[in-house]
Amino acid sequence: MNDKPLLIQSDRTVLLDLYSPHAEEARRDIIPFSELVKSPEHMHTYTITPLSLWNAVSAGIDADEILLRLDRWSRYDIDERIIFFIRDTAGRYGDFILEEAEEGKMRLIVKRRLFFMQLQASRTMAKYLYPDGQASFLINSLDRGKVKVELIKMGFPVDDRIPLKKGEPVPMKLKASLSVRQYQMDAVSSVLGNGEKGTGYGTVVLPCGAGKTIVGLVMMSKLQTRTLILAPNVTSVHQWMNEISSKTDIPSELVGEYSGEKKEIKPITVCTYQILTYRKNEEEEYKHFSLLKDGNWGLIIYDEVHMLPAPVFRITAELQSVYRLGLTATLVREDGREDEVFSLVGPKRFDTPWADLAEKGFIAKAWCHEIRISLPEELEVAYALAQKREKYRIASENPKKLEIIGRIIKRHEEDQILVIGQYLDQLKEISHAYSWPIITGTTTNAKRDELYEAFRKKQVRVLVVSKVANYAIDLPDASVAIQVSGTFGSRQEEAQRLGRILRPKNRDSHFYTIVTEYSEEEDFATNRQKFLSEQGYSYDLERMD
Repeated sequence: MNDKPLLIQSDRTVLLDLYSPHAEEARRDIIPFSELVKSPEHMHTYTITPLSLWNAVSAGIDADEILLRLDRWSRYDIDERIIFFIRDTAGRYGDFILEEAEEGKMRLIVKRRLFFMQLQASRTMAKYLYPDGQASFLINSLDRGKVKVELIKMGFPVDDRIPLKKGEPVPMKLKASLSVRQYQMDAVSSVLGNGEKGTGYGTVVLPCGAGKTIVGLVMMSKLQTRTLILAPNVTSVHQWMNEISSKTDIPSELVGEYSGEKKEIKPITVCTYQILTYRKNEEEEYKHFSLLKDGNWGLIIYDEVHMLPAPVFRITAELQSVYRLGLTATLVREDGREDEVFSLVGPKRFDTPWADLAEKGFIAKAWCHEIRISLPEELEVAYALAQKREKYRIASENPKKLEIIGRIIKRHEEDQILVIGQYLDQLKEISHAYSWPIITGTTTNAKRDELYEAFRKKQVRVLVVSKVANYAIDLPDASVAIQVSGTFGSRQEEAQRLGRILRPKNRDSHFYTIVTEYSEEEDFATNRQKFLSEQGYSYDLERMD
C-alpha cells in the first residue's frame, strides 16, 4: 500500500494526509515553499504560490530541490503542468538583477528580452525606468524599493545585489553569560550569508517564546553599527532596552527610547511604530519619518514585521541600502501585503517548525482547546435579526462565557493565567466579576508595567488583557490563556495569543478558546486556527454548558 502523504493536484494545491506515518516529515519539507489553506482534522490543504516559491529560492531552495521533496512524498506522479509552473516561477528569481551604477543611480538588468519589452511598455514603470541599452534600465537610488514592489506585483521578483552600508560603528559584545541557541545563530547566518551580494536583509520567522530578540542582538553584535529597532508598543520598547542592557555590554547612555513619552536619538534607538505614523490630521506630513531617513542607521530591526503599518512601507522603500531584519511569529498579513514585506524588508530567510522547538524544550508544549457553548435563549431573536458583524459581537460577548471562565480556572489552580479578549465591555465585566486586574489600551504604561511585574512575581495569578497584550509581552510563567473573543478571523492574532504562553517552563501550556456554537463566531474561529494547525497544533473540542 502506498503510504506517501502528499496528493499534488493540478491547481497547485497539495493535500497532506494526516493518517500517513510520514505526514509530519512531509509537512516539514513543504513548509518553506507552500502556504496552508485549509486544516480540518483528516487532510490539510496547502497551495504553492509564486511568493512561496520566491521565498524558498531566496533562502537557497531551488526548483530542483522543491521538486525532489514533492516527488519524495507524492503518492502519485506529479502533473507536468505543476513541474513546469515550479521551474518557470522559481526560475524567474534572478531574471531581474539590481546592481550599482553611477552616483545616485542603479542598474536594473533584465535577462529575458520579453520581460524587458514588457517593462518598456508599462505605464506604471515609465516614471521609474530610464532605458540603458538593450537589456537594462537605470533607476534613481531613492526609487529602489518602489521599483521592487511594482515588479513583484507584476510577477517579477528582484534579485537585489547592491551591497549594503553599515553606517557609523557602534562597538558591542554579547555578555558571556548569554547562551545563544544554534537555531538563533542559523537564523542570523541565513540573513547575513557570507557577506556576498544579495544578503544582509530578510525576515526570520520564529514562534513567540523562541527568542527572536536574541536573534536581533546577535545580528547587532555581528554588524556593530548604528541601529534602529522598531517595535509595536512602549512595553516592547522597554523590553528591548532591558534585553540590550542585560545581554550586551552597550553602555546605557548609548541606548535611547523614541516614543510618545520620550524623544531620544542615540546610537541604539528603540522606537514604536505608533510614533512614526503619528500626525494630527491626514493633510499633515509624518514628521517623525525624519528619524528613519536622517538617522544614518546601519541596521534597522522591524520587530513584529507582520504589523508594519502601511505608511512605514512607504518610507522603508527609501531605506534599501541599510541592513534590515524582520522578526515575526507569522508572516501572515490579513491585508495581503506579504509581497511588500518580501520586497522592502526582505524575503523569509529562516523558518523552523514550532513542533520541533517544543520537542527540544525551546518553547513550551501547548495544548489547544475549543470550548463550545450555546447562545442563551433570550439572545436568539436579537442574533437572528442582526447584521453579520453584529451577529459576531453578540456571539463573542455571550454572557455564558463568564461562568465557563471560572470553570476553566478551577482546572488550573497552579497556573498563571491570561484572559484575553477583543471587547472592552466584556473584559471589564470579567474583571469586575472575579476581581482580577485588567489591562486595556487606556491603561497607562506605568500601570501596565506594574501589573506585568506583579504577574511575573506571582502576586497576581490571573490577568485580564485586551488586544494590547497580543504582542511582545514577556510573561515567562504564563501557562494558560483563555480567549473569550478575537478580531474576527485573524490567524495572525491567534498565533500571537498562543505565543503569550510558549515561554519554556516546567509545565505544559493550555490555550482555550470559548466559542458560541452555530454562530458567526464558530466560522471565524475555524479560520483563526489555520496557521497554528499548519504548525502542527490541533484543537480538541469540548462542549460546556
